Amino acid sequence: MIKFVLWLILLWVSWPLALLALILYPFVWLLTLPFRLIGIAFDGLFAFLKALVMLPARVLGGTR
Repeated sequence: MIKFVLWLILLWVSWPLALLALILYPFVWLLTLPFRLIGIAFDGLFAFLKALVMLPARVLGGTR
């Protein structure tokens, strides 16, 4: 919703720039898609490494 309101403000200020942004947005989204996928993969990798490091502590202190 915030992006839409910002686009409406841009449309009010400069309609050619708003139309250009509307046309270029899908291409920018496609260009950034690989970086987001890499970010998701690294997030999963770091969560796995954290779980692996914390496993001995969870096993040794786990009977509460």
